Amino acid sequence: MSRTDPIIDSDFPGGNIVVDAVDGDLISLHQDLRDTFVNWFYWYFRIRGAAGRTLEFRFTASDAIGVRGPAVSVDDGRHWSWLGAEAVQGQSFTFTFPPQADSVHFSFTIPYLEAHLQTFLARFSRHPNLRIGTLCRTKRGRDVEMLHLGHLDGSPDHRVLLIGRHHACEAIATYSMEGMLEAVLTQTGPGAWLREHVEFLVIPFMDKDGVEEGDQGKRRRPYDHWEDYGEGSIYPTVQAVKKRVPPWSEGKLRFILDFHCPAIRGGSHERIHFVGGPDRDNWRRVERFCAILEQTRTGPLPYRVNNNLAYGDEWNVDYGPRQTSERWGEALPEVLASSVVEIPYANVDGEMVTPESARAFGWDLATALHQFLAEPKI
Repeated sequence: MSRTDPIIDSDFPGGNIVVDAVDGDLISLHQDLRDTFVNWFYWYFRIRGAAGRTLEFRFTASDAIGVRGPAVSVDDGRHWSWLGAEAVQGQSFTFTFPPQADSVHFSFTIPYLEAHLQTFLARFSRHPNLRIGTLCRTKRGRDVEMLHLGHLDGSPDHRVLLIGRHHACEAIATYSMEGMLEAVLTQTGPGAWLREHVEFLVIPFMDKDGVEEGDQGKRRRPYDHWEDYGEGSIYPTVQAVKKRVPPWSEGKLRFILDFHCPAIRGGSHERIHFVGGPDRDNWRRVERFCAILEQTRTGPLPYRVNNNLAYGDEWNVDYGPRQTSERWGEALPEVLASSVVEIPYANVDGEMVTPESARAFGWDLATALHQFLAEPKI
């Protein structure tokens, strides 16, 4: 390495990159699939020593740049923006480093890691309607955060389970989960009713190791966390959820929502949608919730019920012998609605996805949940 070569690394939470070559102003690199057995697209790296230069980054493996280009941060990951499709040509993007930018972060998506969750929780650390605990420890020894919020004293009318990051790379959806939690804990909006009537159990990071280590998390060998809800679960977080949730429910668990992001681009992958299972009664009630969401949505990200993927549509077909999270939820007798919501990484029907817009969609989810639970049972 010459003195003028920039320093490229992924040695930080969520980092993921393999550098193939540095040739002047051209850097060839690719995402690290690790134990993912399909071509997936997550990457996140840092570059130092390039202030004032214009560099080209060329991805040498499969499709890895999203519809709005890479996410970029010039302040060590504190604030992010999309570089834009105009900076992209094929599987390359070009970036001119500001003269004072000693360290710049690039990622396929805007990250959401444990540090982001801790920043959010610190805002509400004294809130009487929030309890912070630990679900379990991961195989690599990390604590998995478990949150209880809402009606915590006595017996609530309803219970709700929110889970996320079964696939570690699907970060932007966690901003929507955060927005939903914020709505529950805020004095204005739907929070007052939800705190009075509903207890929430929230697991933000089902694949906590993958989130912090920068794994794809999708289609792991032998299978990923989302597919681990049948007999003989292999992941400690899934084992703990299956053990803890039924007795916690006390027959009052009404709603389960699993937060995901879809694939890289095109069609349903650029539309917010809910994913249906084979249980027709469950799907009917999910779509009732979705109708309320469409009617009451006020945030910038569009949503329409007819964007949903019913069982049998597109990729949403028989998954084989593995049981997924929402199908496990469908089988719990007290549950009215169990589903996956897919929140695109960067673009929703032409609207830009940012942490702010994703959080606003979380508020929309909370508003719809209030109305869904308050109306007569269907």
